[in-house]
This record gives sequence, structure tokens and C-alpha cells, in this order.
Amino acid sequence: MDAYIYEAIRTPRGAGKVSGSLASVQPIQLISALLHALEERHSFNKALIEDFVLGCVTQVKDQGGNLAKIAAIYAGLPETVSGVTINRFCASGLDAVGLAAAKVQVGFENVVLAGGVESVSRVPMFSDKGAWYADREVSKKTGFVQMGVSADVIAALEGFSRRELDEYAVESQKRAAYARDNGYLASSIIPIYDENRNLLLDKDELIRENSTVESLAALTPSFIKYGVGEAEDKIYEAFPTLGKIEHLHHPGNSPSLADGASLVVIGNKQSAKALNVKPRAKILGIANTSASPYLLTGGQAACKKVLDQTNLNFNDIDLIEYNEAFAATVLKFIQDEKIDPSKVNVNGGAISMGHALGGTGGMLIATILDELERTEKKRGLVAISGGGGVGTALILERI
Repeated sequence: MDAYIYEAIRTPRGAGKVSGSLASVQPIQLISALLHALEERHSFNKALIEDFVLGCVTQVKDQGGNLAKIAAIYAGLPETVSGVTINRFCASGLDAVGLAAAKVQVGFENVVLAGGVESVSRVPMFSDKGAWYADREVSKKTGFVQMGVSADVIAALEGFSRRELDEYAVESQKRAAYARDNGYLASSIIPIYDENRNLLLDKDELIRENSTVESLAALTPSFIKYGVGEAEDKIYEAFPTLGKIEHLHHPGNSPSLADGASLVVIGNKQSAKALNVKPRAKILGIANTSASPYLLTGGQAACKKVLDQTNLNFNDIDLIEYNEAFAATVLKFIQDEKIDPSKVNVNGGAISMGHALGGTGGMLIATILDELERTEKKRGLVAISGGGGVGTALILERI
């Protein structure tokens, strides 16, 4: 049985710090705002929804306690709507869509909500004190590496210069600003208001359209303070040709952390009549895998896996959203797979708009689906790499 995307919406991305425009909004309220917006856009019977799969990375405090189910209750969905919250690091939101699609494909359910959320301003990254990064013995044994250091290792392995990384980052900013100013991102964005209906944010907050290669050159590398860490010996053992690791990633060519949420409606073909909504895309395949725990290349490996699964190749794909987990990761993907850069992250990415961790997967689906419809193109590929080597990729086809 096939799985279809009936809707994909998201909040704007707010700066993931206490001064960010969404910092006053609890994660459950971000999800609730999207659920209410879904009700306003489509009048289908919400009792048709059987489950809600939510991606969230740091599941403590405001984001703890199976947020998916509690958000469904909070937003007033029928009590029959169940909920589960999952964590595959940065790929969590994309995996939520994949799990929802799989449930539909095997016939377990007919309509499933999926999405993700992260409020980094309220629940900082690593504040769950997971053993991988907080327990010294576990960290040493598993070779924990700060994600930015992983990107620096990629740059060293591939020979990317600081200027090449900065040039990519500037292009991301230009693309995002152009897309924002021309309304390419607007149709999926749900504005967020406070309890008095005062507008808090209706556009992605982090875009820096005035960035130049020269201005970025003045920024200090972010990860030099970590060195390579206790995994240094393991990294050089894994990559014996690796030379000196220079720290080249900084705030300008790294993804800014963001607050935000996304929501995707998944159903089978028969759901269209019950929902009284036309499907927007068919999910052709989804795959997750893992690669080196010292690099951020799991998304690239997942791309190959999902292409094999669907008997497609990169030439069959019209648009690609490859999450900008640092400039080096995207440049390596483009270089290794010999991909035309003009079809990768055409409207910018996490470097320019921010990375909402668990919320990002659904955001990328909304972005690529809007762009496929706007340009009347056929197929899109969404991929995300995460910590520990994990990665997920999904292919969809516009209807």
C-alpha cells in the first residue's frame, strides 16, 4: 500500500536563544499552533487520525513526557489519537515521517500525523545529559566528537579551504533571502502569536542576507576550544591518510540552532475521500542507516540506500534538500555524488535559516514540496545526517 503526503506545514524558525522571537513559546504550544492551523486549512474529521509520531532530540523538561500524545490532548484532538515521540538525533523529524509512512504502507493505520519540534532556547542541546556526551567513560569508549569537529574532519579529509566553506555559506544566505523575499517559503509557514494574539514571528528569523565572504573571514572558528577531543586516536586510526585537522567552521558556515516545529499529514490513497483533501505527493521510499560515528555522512549513505530501494539515481531527482549540517558536509555530498549544485538546497538551508533539530525533517519536506509545486518539477530527495553517524533519506514524488 502506498503512502501519501496530504499536507506539510511548519512554524517560522526562531533564533534558538533567550532573545529569540519564539523563546517565550513552549514547545507544546508550537505543536498546538500547527494542529489548530491544520484544522483551519482542512475541515476533515480529526477522529480519522490514528496516531501522531513526533521527532524531538532533547526530551527533558518542556520536551519530556511523550510530547506527541500530550500535545494531541492539549490541542483538543480526539482521545483516540495516540502519540509517540522518537529520537534519532537531527534526523528525528524525518524519521517520524518515515515511521508514519511505514505504518500506513503496511496497513496498520490509514491516517497518521508526523512532525517534530525543538525549542533550543528553552531546552538547550545536550541538556538531557545523555551518556554519549556527559559520561566521561562512555564518551571515551565510543569516541564522542562534537558535531562541528566532525565537520572540520570532513574538511581536512576532502581538502576544503576556509574560503570554499564560506563561499557555500554566503550562497545559502543569498538563496534563503531571495526565497523569503519572493514568497517561496510563505505558503507552508504558520505565523506564531502570543496569548493576546500579538504576532511573534511570521518569517524565518536567522537569515543574514548581508553576509559576504569577507565578513565571514573575520569570524573565529567555533570548535577550536574542543580540539579533536578524546576520539583523536580513533579518528586517525579510522582515516590513516588524514593530515592535520584545522578548525574551519564558525558561526557563519555552521547551522544556527533554532526554535520551531513541523507537521506532516500521511495517509493512504483511500484517505483522500475520507479526508476530502487531495494528496500533494507520494512517498516513494525512505531509508535510514549509519556511517562513521566520527563524521556527519549518514545522510549521504541513506541517500544511496533509498535510491537503491526505489531503483532511481541522482539524475532522476529534480530537487534535493540535504540538511546543511555545516558547509563541509554539503560540499562533500555534492562532490562525491557529482551532483549539480543548482538543485541542492535551492532556497537555502540550516546555515541560513537555522536548524530546529527534531523539527527540521518536516520543515525540509514542506520546503521541497512547495518548491516542486512552484516549479512543476517531479521528484525530491530529503536527507539529514545526525550524531553518531546516523542518517535518514526520503524520496517523494509530486502529484
